[in-house]
Amino acid sequence: MMKPRKTPTRTCTGCGQSSDKRSFVRIVRTPDGHVEIDPTNKANGRGAYVCAEPDCFEMAAKRRRFDAALRVRLQDDDYARLRRDFDDLLARQNAKRGE
Repeated sequence: MMKPRKTPTRTCTGCGQSSDKRSFVRIVRTPDGHVEIDPTNKANGRGAYVCAEPDCFEMAAKRRRFDAALRVRLQDDDYARLRRDFDDLLARQNAKRGE
């Protein structure tokens, strides 16, 4: 008899809420140093998780928590690019649910 697999939990970088890893958006620092949104949740690199809520992203960005979580120093334009990509990802997910 096999044991049931434990569902991985993660903590939101913005609000600190813990939940199932699949309910979060992953932001990854790739091995070559680029920071980007990871829509697959499988990209190589160091990851930080944030709720799929604009408020949580804003809180994490305002407090510069991605810098600490990803062990990198992000510039304001990096945060602006990540926010655009985050909003695009949420729009695609909402459109997919609405089909």
